[in-house]
Amino acid sequence: MKLVRYGNPGAEKPGLIDAQGVLRDLSKAVKDIGPDQLSDEALAKIAQLDTAKLPAVKGSPRLGCPVNGVRKFIAIGLNYSDHAAESNMPIPAEPIVFMKATSCIQGPNDPVMLPKGSKKTDWEVELGVVIGKRARYVSQKEALSHVAGYCTIDDVSEREYQLERGSQWDKGKGCDTFGPIGPWLVTRDEITNPQKLAMWLDVNGVRMQTGNTKTMIFSVAKIVSYLSQFMTLEPGDVITTGTPPGVGLGMKPNPVFLKKGDVVTLGIEGLGEQRQEVVAFKL
Repeated sequence: MKLVRYGNPGAEKPGLIDAQGVLRDLSKAVKDIGPDQLSDEALAKIAQLDTAKLPAVKGSPRLGCPVNGVRKFIAIGLNYSDHAAESNMPIPAEPIVFMKATSCIQGPNDPVMLPKGSKKTDWEVELGVVIGKRARYVSQKEALSHVAGYCTIDDVSEREYQLERGSQWDKGKGCDTFGPIGPWLVTRDEITNPQKLAMWLDVNGVRMQTGNTKTMIFSVAKIVSYLSQFMTLEPGDVITTGTPPGVGLGMKPNPVFLKKGDVVTLGIEGLGEQRQEVVAFKL
């Protein structure tokens, strides 16, 4: 299934995309798409609905983050061998873990706002993993059974804040609007192999990133298992798993960063596409 949340910010309704690509209203069947709707049992009940009898949503409403109530937004750095190479950084021996502020989460097509004084705002297309079942000290073999589904994420990053303002990456990763998620949550049953998904990102129509999750250093199963050794993963937690090469910081001979008016488009095979216009800072 492709589950969505649509409508104005803060007033989104639950929905799904049917086999014909029609947005259907789920609000009479479930209260929302959040932690309580992400277990295998809850998702199975939604899957049993006769989608043809669900109201079709007219027009093209705004899409919000497909998951409400995200408690943790966890990120993995330098998780693609080819991206580590372009960054002139060694292959990590263990996953590099940092956090993105949940306040940065937004819809997939909402504008990205440059932080005040930003000079090095960058893009990163990434595979998102949404937890559906509580995970604590789980094995790699069990790990994927704790996943509700997958989504597209743009891990927007301010490189000066991230790399030049101290040792903590979080400062450059959690600025307002830096977490576009969606357009939909694709349930685990539709993605037979999360390590074989093509991904891409364009800036102003020019291809910047072309990659595939097969070059991830640490697989989704490894990441979920690893994180569960250090923190309890709860339903609704989102993990963004790293980016392939082609980020602005790695451009040769000179880095390229986002500016007001730029348009970023990105997508992952089977998980849908995003589009963000870059706007100036405003309170």
